[in-house]
Amino acid sequence: MRFAKPIDLFQKLLESNKIAEQRLLGLDVGNRYVGLAISDPDNKIASPLSVLVRKKSNIVQMAMDIQTLVKEFSLIGLVVGYPLALQGTANPQAVQVKVFVEELHRTGQLDGLSYTYWDERFTSKSVEALLKPLDMHPVQFKTIVDKFAAVGILQGYLDHVHRNMKASEQESND
Repeated sequence: MRFAKPIDLFQKLLESNKIAEQRLLGLDVGNRYVGLAISDPDNKIASPLSVLVRKKSNIVQMAMDIQTLVKEFSLIGLVVGYPLALQGTANPQAVQVKVFVEELHRTGQLDGLSYTYWDERFTSKSVEALLKPLDMHPVQFKTIVDKFAAVGILQGYLDHVHRNMKASEQESND
């Protein structure tokens, strides 16, 4: 796995999509679960996929699960939610996210896959606010929150890069 700046990851995606449809996987890394979301083949819409149980003892299994998704969905990269404080600086949870990504990298299962970090402020809180009135079982509630937080992360990234591409195209046409 190798880090890429957000726009560089999308440029790689655009270049590879000329050959074959490739997608991105969004990750919401929590203490107990990792929510997953996937982009559509056109990389414009994020959809919930699943949740992986996160334990220190199962990092290799998680990497293998992600590798299975890489093959199944022709994934080219990961968009990993990165928790920032209100001032835009990294918060303590951000250290855990980086450790998780480093552990995935050390497994060697995801070599050749690029990743980038994306601001995940308020993704879980906004999903929790929507689901709270539904009075769900706590485990079901948490897994749905994690999946849809991953959707928020990935959709935020996709919207951002598409807006920037449109603005760049308009500037070059002017």
